[in-house]
Amino acid sequence: MIRAIIIDDERLARAELRRLLLAHTEIEIVGEAAHIDDALQLIEALQPNLIFLDVQMPGGNGFDLLARLDTAPEVIFTTAFDAYALKAFEVNALDYLQKPIESKRLAAALDRARQRSQPLGLLPTAILHQKRAEHKIFIKDGDRCWFVALVDIMLFESEGNYARVYFQSHRPLMLRSLNQLETRLDATQFFRANRRQIINLNFINTVSAADSGGLTIVMNNELRIELSRRRAAEFRDISSL
Repeated sequence: MIRAIIIDDERLARAELRRLLLAHTEIEIVGEAAHIDDALQLIEALQPNLIFLDVQMPGGNGFDLLARLDTAPEVIFTTAFDAYALKAFEVNALDYLQKPIESKRLAAALDRARQRSQPLGLLPTAILHQKRAEHKIFIKDGDRCWFVALVDIMLFESEGNYARVYFQSHRPLMLRSLNQLETRLDATQFFRANRRQIINLNFINTVSAADSGGLTIVMNNELRIELSRRRAAEFRDISSL
């Protein structure tokens, strides 16, 4: 069963989507929201596998909502404005459905949702760990947007109340402090190296002793990360150095 939330400010649009979804018994609609703030609370409380998300709503657009989430569920955009289609695919959504929604297009989008939303409890342990590692965050920096798997992020770097996110060749800013991020990240994968940086342990290239008694870590992109004595001791504990 795929647990889904419909987010759309138009009551009739929500009702029509519910009607279309009656033909897809594997989809369980667990909630509806007509406003960004209500949608945020529902997603955090219910943790759906999938959201049907309108783009333009009171209180902000659908991209603003995704940027406020700690981790992002799968998304199918539903909107009357085709100008958003390219942007939706740039952020790697499951699909983009233009209103009025056609039943065949909905069925195709749900096929992709089924493939990517297999319940974790039914998966073998090895695949379960892989699926959890694929948890994504949504980053909106100006007019550019990305869905990024946490496993693909090399580094978070503090810039005031923002964090610069290093993945592939991109370096966008997201409105999160390092302290906020640290509480949400998997401590077996990410390490708080210092006041300014959280590193992904899987992207470390070399580790060497520093003259200060700490450690110098060189990441895969050749960025050097300095660890104090205390942080170096913590790093040795988790890495068996």
